[in-house]
Amino acid sequence: MQVQVARISPVVMELAIEVPADAVKIEVEKVYATLQRSAKVRGFRPGKAPRHVLAHLYGPQVANDAVNAIVNVTLPKALSEKNVQPINQPRVEPGKFDQASTFSYKATFEVQPEIESVSYEGLELVRPGEVATEEAVGEQIELLRRQHARLEAPEPVRPAQKGDVLTIDFTIVVEGHEFKEGAGQDVQLELGSGQLLPELDAALTGVQVDDKRDVEAKFADTHQAKALAGKTGTFHVHVKDIKQRVLPVLDDEFAKDVGASFQTLVELRADVHGRLEKMLKDRAESALAEQIVEKLNEKNPMDVPPSLVEQQCRMMEMEILQNARRAGQRVNPEDFQKVHGQVHADAERKVRAGLLMAAIARKLELKVDDQDIQKGLEDLAAETGKNVAKVRAEYSDPQRRQILIGMILEDKVLDVIESKANIRTAEAPKEG
Repeated sequence: MQVQVARISPVVMELAIEVPADAVKIEVEKVYATLQRSAKVRGFRPGKAPRHVLAHLYGPQVANDAVNAIVNVTLPKALSEKNVQPINQPRVEPGKFDQASTFSYKATFEVQPEIESVSYEGLELVRPGEVATEEAVGEQIELLRRQHARLEAPEPVRPAQKGDVLTIDFTIVVEGHEFKEGAGQDVQLELGSGQLLPELDAALTGVQVDDKRDVEAKFADTHQAKALAGKTGTFHVHVKDIKQRVLPVLDDEFAKDVGASFQTLVELRADVHGRLEKMLKDRAESALAEQIVEKLNEKNPMDVPPSLVEQQCRMMEMEILQNARRAGQRVNPEDFQKVHGQVHADAERKVRAGLLMAAIARKLELKVDDQDIQKGLEDLAAETGKNVAKVRAEYSDPQRRQILIGMILEDKVLDVIESKANIRTAEAPKEG
């Protein structure tokens, strides 16, 4: 077997393979042997049809099966011989097939680019300057108070105002027809929260229980319901109930209600401060990682395998869909198509940066040992609130374990790049 290697581009290779006639004959004989056992030919008992009859009836099938068999046997050997590792399924272009002659074909496939060096030292990075201020801690405490607030009817009775929670029934009429999918009963909404159309929010401010309002409002052009997008509708609203939020007193009892581990308000504030600091630190690291991806792409332009980009693109699009579903949003195919170009560009940058960081890891001989994996499992357990043993069991699967190792190795490379970067911290926003 003769094999010639040609690099079509930095990420595409082609093997031209010539298989000798004797090897072709062996595979053809195997195909005929299998065919003779299974073929049903009128006038002959099973397995007794002559070779020339089989050739007449099944010639094209024999040729096709023989070509497939030859490729399946010879291509892996050729790849191994040339020490080439495809990253996608090779596309085979067979030459003319003759059972008595040599057979030639070409196999084209993608490979990882050859990266001789990576420019990664001295990157100019900016670390976000956010800090866990007392004001920020106070805002988080207020959110907890709202989560633990009671809903009570105002005493004395008064008109609805910003912050009140209303219970309403409503229907929507658009262009003279009721939009039944948009009707609601016993729907709770908070005035001034931004969850309502501005016209509706304004019209319901000042209402009393059992009031009815007809409110015209314009729907956004990007509204998820196509029948409403860009149109003006009339809401027929019946106010059934008005409640105000009664926030709990900010004391030690409130801290105990928030969590059994807290005995005092001081302990609660310390916990909120610690979690806020961690969140801001994680956010800063994510921001630096995003900058590193951008800088690596700028300083190291190169071709990347299209199949890896498409794979990354599909993962990112799936994440967008999952996040939309979690938020209770529907994604129209038309809207999704609009962002596909940007997602594809982002995917290409991520793939390029990933290849570059892998090259850095190889050059520096960075490794992931058992201690690193244990720490990674502990970090995942802390993030998800799961027991370490449970996380370890989840990542015992070889594929998931490799994903974890890849994440750990990427973090090590990011640490190296950051250690050699010029990092300045942005000025923290002032309180108040």
